[in-house]
Amino acid sequence: MATSGFKHLVVVKFKEDAKVDEILKGLENLVSQIDSVKSFEWGEDNESHEMLRQGFTHAFSMTFENKDAYVSFTSHPLHVEFSAAFTAVIDKIVVMDFTVAAVKSPVVAP
Repeated sequence: MATSGFKHLVVVKFKEDAKVDEILKGLENLVSQIDSVKSFEWGEDNESHEMLRQGFTHAFSMTFENKDAYVSFTSHPLHVEFSAAFTAVIDKIVVMDFTVAAVKSPVVAP
């Protein structure tokens, strides 16, 4: 099993008055300005049963070349600034940061 970068996975439940669209645009803007982010994906859960979801609504995943690139990202001034706004609208959060164990890589279309 090969390693394939470093992941920052965030699962959240936003506060009821959160302007989620603005947060999403801010996140997309943030990752587009910081080169250490290799990829960024997000999604809103609309398929899971509530008891499995436990109130969480959105998931965000960022991939970095390695842990050092992730650490560089977390200390970047734009991330520090955005984190304050992001944290202010979060009701519940789970964060996981880990080295990726690549079992089956995505298939790249020819």
